[in-house]
Amino acid sequence: MIRSLKKLIYTFSSGKTVLIFFVLSTIIYFLMILITIPNVSGFANGMKILDMMPEGYDDQYVNTLFSELGENGRHAYLYYQIPLDLIFPALFGVGFCLLFAFFLKKLNQITSPFFYFSLLPLIAGISDYIENIGIITMINQYPNYSSETVAITSTFSFLKSSTTTIYFIALIFVLIAFGVQYVKSKRSEAVLG
Repeated sequence: MIRSLKKLIYTFSSGKTVLIFFVLSTIIYFLMILITIPNVSGFANGMKILDMMPEGYDDQYVNTLFSELGENGRHAYLYYQIPLDLIFPALFGVGFCLLFAFFLKKLNQITSPFFYFSLLPLIAGISDYIENIGIITMINQYPNYSSETVAITSTFSFLKSSTTTIYFIALIFVLIAFGVQYVKSKRSEAVLG
Protein backbone atom coordinates (compact mmCIF):
# COMPACT_ATOMS: atom_id res chain seq x y z
CA MET A 1 0.00 0.00 0.00
CA ILE A 2 2.81 2.43 0.89
CA ARG A 3 4.54 1.55 -2.38
CA SER A 4 1.38 2.37 -4.36
CA LEU A 5 0.88 5.61 -2.43
CA LYS A 6 4.51 6.58 -3.00
CA LYS A 7 4.19 5.93 -6.73
CA LEU A 8 0.98 7.98 -6.89
CA ILE A 9 2.54 10.90 -5.01
CA TYR A 10 5.67 10.95 -7.17
CA THR A 11 3.57 10.66 -10.34
CA PHE A 12 1.59 13.80 -9.47
CA SER A 13 4.43 15.82 -7.93
CA SER A 14 5.09 17.87 -11.05
CA GLY A 15 5.87 21.57 -10.85
CA LYS A 16 2.56 22.57 -12.45
CA THR A 17 0.42 20.45 -10.11
CA VAL A 18 2.33 21.64 -7.04
CA LEU A 19 1.92 25.26 -8.15
CA ILE A 20 -1.85 24.90 -8.68
CA PHE A 21 -2.38 23.38 -5.23
CA PHE A 22 -0.03 25.90 -3.61
CA VAL A 23 -1.83 28.89 -5.15
CA LEU A 24 -5.32 27.59 -4.32
CA SER A 25 -4.43 26.66 -0.72
CA THR A 26 -2.70 30.03 -0.22
CA ILE A 27 -5.76 31.93 -1.48
CA ILE A 28 -8.08 30.04 0.90
CA TYR A 29 -5.58 30.44 3.76
CA PHE A 30 -5.40 34.21 3.33
CA LEU A 31 -9.19 34.48 3.04
CA MET A 32 -9.43 32.75 6.41
CA ILE A 33 -6.57 34.66 8.08
CA LEU A 34 -7.59 38.08 6.77
CA ILE A 35 -11.39 37.83 6.70
CA THR A 36 -13.25 34.96 8.33
CA ILE A 37 -11.05 34.33 11.40
CA PRO A 38 -10.86 38.05 12.37
CA ASN A 39 -14.61 38.29 11.76
CA VAL A 40 -15.38 35.39 14.12
CA SER A 41 -12.77 36.54 16.67
CA GLY A 42 -14.39 39.98 16.66
CA PHE A 43 -17.53 38.45 18.16
CA ALA A 44 -15.39 36.79 20.87
CA ASN A 45 -13.75 39.99 22.14
CA GLY A 46 -10.35 38.86 20.87
CA MET A 47 -10.43 35.28 22.19
CA LYS A 48 -8.74 32.82 19.86
CA ILE A 49 -11.06 30.56 17.94
CA LEU A 50 -10.46 26.82 18.33
CA ASP A 51 -8.79 26.46 14.92
CA MET A 52 -6.05 28.84 16.08
CA MET A 53 -5.14 27.04 19.31
CA PRO A 54 -2.27 24.66 18.50
CA GLU A 55 -1.84 23.59 22.12
CA GLY A 56 -5.49 22.51 22.39
CA TYR A 57 -8.20 23.65 24.81
CA ASP A 58 -10.50 22.42 27.56
CA ASP A 59 -14.22 22.51 28.37
CA GLN A 60 -13.95 25.81 30.21
CA TYR A 61 -12.27 27.58 27.29
CA VAL A 62 -14.78 26.23 24.76
CA ASN A 63 -17.72 27.24 26.96
CA THR A 64 -16.32 30.75 27.52
CA LEU A 65 -15.53 31.16 23.81
CA PHE A 66 -18.96 30.04 22.63
CA SER A 67 -20.63 32.20 25.26
CA GLU A 68 -18.57 35.24 24.18
CA LEU A 69 -19.29 34.56 20.52
CA GLY A 70 -23.01 34.70 21.14
CA GLU A 71 -25.52 33.45 18.61
CA ASN A 72 -24.24 35.69 15.80
CA GLY A 73 -20.61 34.70 16.39
CA ARG A 74 -21.41 31.00 16.51
CA HIS A 75 -23.38 31.46 13.28
CA ALA A 76 -20.38 33.22 11.66
CA TYR A 77 -18.07 30.45 12.84
CA LEU A 78 -20.37 27.74 11.48
CA TYR A 79 -21.34 29.35 8.17
CA TYR A 80 -18.36 31.55 7.21
CA GLN A 81 -15.19 30.11 8.76
CA ILE A 82 -15.96 26.38 8.71
CA PRO A 83 -16.98 26.19 5.00
CA LEU A 84 -13.59 27.60 3.95
CA ASP A 85 -11.92 25.26 6.43
CA LEU A 86 -13.62 22.34 4.71
CA ILE A 87 -11.83 23.25 1.46
CA PHE A 88 -8.42 24.19 2.88
CA PRO A 89 -7.31 20.87 4.46
CA ALA A 90 -7.57 18.95 1.18
CA LEU A 91 -5.71 21.63 -0.77
CA PHE A 92 -3.05 21.97 1.94
CA GLY A 93 -2.68 18.23 2.53
CA VAL A 94 -2.33 17.24 -1.10
CA GLY A 95 -0.43 20.34 -2.20
CA PHE A 96 2.23 20.28 0.49
CA CYS A 97 2.58 16.50 0.25
CA LEU A 98 3.33 16.91 -3.47
CA LEU A 99 5.64 19.86 -2.78
CA PHE A 100 7.86 17.75 -0.50
CA ALA A 101 7.90 14.90 -3.03
CA PHE A 102 8.74 17.38 -5.81
CA PHE A 103 11.91 18.51 -4.00
CA LEU A 104 12.86 14.93 -3.09
CA LYS A 105 12.70 14.09 -6.81
CA LYS A 106 14.90 17.11 -7.59
CA LEU A 107 17.39 15.84 -4.99
CA ASN A 108 17.27 12.28 -6.42
CA GLN A 109 16.00 11.04 -3.05
CA ILE A 110 12.83 9.26 -4.13
CA THR A 111 13.79 6.09 -2.28
CA SER A 112 14.84 8.02 0.82
CA PRO A 113 13.03 7.51 4.15
CA PHE A 114 12.50 11.29 4.03
CA PHE A 115 9.52 10.44 1.81
CA TYR A 116 7.48 9.80 4.96
CA PHE A 117 7.65 13.50 5.83
CA SER A 118 5.58 14.14 2.71
CA LEU A 119 2.71 12.27 4.40
CA LEU A 120 2.56 14.72 7.32
CA PRO A 121 0.42 17.30 5.47
CA LEU A 122 -2.08 14.53 4.69
CA ILE A 123 -2.20 13.63 8.40
CA ALA A 124 -2.59 17.32 9.25
CA GLY A 125 -5.41 17.65 6.70
CA ILE A 126 -7.28 14.63 8.07
CA SER A 127 -6.80 15.97 11.61
CA ASP A 128 -8.18 19.33 10.47
CA TYR A 129 -11.30 17.62 9.11
CA ILE A 130 -11.84 15.76 12.38
CA GLU A 131 -11.28 19.02 14.28
CA ASN A 132 -13.89 20.72 12.06
CA ILE A 133 -16.40 17.93 12.64
CA GLY A 134 -15.87 18.37 16.38
CA ILE A 135 -16.32 22.15 16.19
CA ILE A 136 -19.49 21.78 14.10
CA THR A 137 -20.83 19.24 16.60
CA MET A 138 -20.05 21.46 19.62
CA ILE A 139 -21.58 24.57 18.05
CA ASN A 140 -24.73 22.67 17.07
CA GLN A 141 -25.02 21.09 20.54
CA TYR A 142 -24.07 24.22 22.51
CA PRO A 143 -24.42 24.43 25.48
CA ASN A 144 -24.97 20.66 25.80
CA TYR A 145 -21.88 19.28 24.06
CA SER A 146 -19.93 16.55 25.86
CA SER A 147 -16.51 16.75 27.49
CA GLU A 148 -15.48 13.81 25.29
CA THR A 149 -16.23 15.84 22.15
CA VAL A 150 -14.08 18.69 23.48
CA ALA A 151 -11.22 16.29 24.35
CA ILE A 152 -11.29 14.54 20.97
CA THR A 153 -11.52 17.82 19.04
CA SER A 154 -8.70 19.35 21.09
CA THR A 155 -6.52 16.28 20.48
CA PHE A 156 -6.95 16.63 16.73
CA SER A 157 -6.26 20.38 16.92
CA PHE A 158 -2.97 19.53 18.62
CA LEU A 159 -2.20 16.75 16.12
CA LYS A 160 -2.92 19.10 13.21
CA SER A 161 -0.56 21.76 14.51
CA SER A 162 2.23 19.40 15.63
CA THR A 163 2.36 17.47 12.34
CA THR A 164 2.30 20.77 10.43
CA THR A 165 5.20 22.11 12.52
CA ILE A 166 7.29 18.95 12.04
CA TYR A 167 6.54 19.05 8.31
CA PHE A 168 7.71 22.63 7.88
CA ILE A 169 10.92 21.95 9.81
CA ALA A 170 11.60 18.99 7.48
CA LEU A 171 10.71 21.11 4.44
CA ILE A 172 13.24 23.77 5.49
CA PHE A 173 15.97 21.12 5.58
CA VAL A 174 14.95 19.82 2.16
CA LEU A 175 14.94 23.35 0.72
CA ILE A 176 18.40 24.00 2.17
CA ALA A 177 19.66 20.73 0.64
CA PHE A 178 18.10 21.72 -2.69
CA GLY A 179 19.71 25.16 -2.49
CA VAL A 180 23.13 23.66 -1.75
CA GLN A 181 22.76 21.20 -4.66
CA TYR A 182 21.68 24.02 -6.98
CA VAL A 183 24.68 26.21 -6.04
CA LYS A 184 27.07 23.26 -6.48
CA SER A 185 25.65 22.45 -9.92
CA LYS A 186 25.97 26.11 -11.02
CA ARG A 187 29.59 26.20 -9.82
CA SER A 188 30.33 22.97 -11.73
CA GLU A 189 28.78 24.44 -14.86
CA ALA A 190 30.86 27.61 -14.46
CA VAL A 191 34.07 25.57 -14.04
CA LEU A 192 33.27 23.37 -17.05
CA GLY A 193 32.03 26.31 -19.13
